[in-house]
Amino acid sequence: MTPTPVSDGLSDLIRARVRDVPGFPQEGVTFRDITPLLADGTAFSAVIGHLADVFSGAVDAVAGIEARGFLLAAPLASVLGCSLLTVRKAGKLPPPVLSADYQLEYGSASIEIPADALRPGARVAVLDDVLATGGTAAAACALLERAGATITGLGFLLELGELGGRDRLPGRELHTLVTY
Repeated sequence: MTPTPVSDGLSDLIRARVRDVPGFPQEGVTFRDITPLLADGTAFSAVIGHLADVFSGAVDAVAGIEARGFLLAAPLASVLGCSLLTVRKAGKLPPPVLSADYQLEYGSASIEIPADALRPGARVAVLDDVLATGGTAAAACALLERAGATITGLGFLLELGELGGRDRLPGRELHTLVTY
């Protein structure tokens, strides 16, 4: 899949609609609030249109990572006419599930998918709102591959470049719309 460049106009549109919230959820952190982007139908539609251009013809399913990844994955799956998969936090899905544990900066966590969510060899794009340290995205890819998927690429609305998330995803095709 050839990377689809993000136009300056789309990047500017996204940046203008992402609100910086200093000191949230804790001092020293700047939270990137995508709520104003989601509230702007034209801007949100442009984001989904761009992602559709990126992944069109290359996927059988779109997997959204809980929770804000669902907001991108669901409309994209609808536009592409493909399956939607939800990568959930542990304990949110009924059994049987496949799970993966992974490390966070401050501890560990688990994610899950339904055990029968994929057909073997399904081509899957993984979406989330922000690529930060890359731990959750790496765990989601490993879990989906264990379930039989082929990861065709990952899409992120925002990338926090200083946190080095790309380094946790070597060899993966990444598509980010805006990098901070």
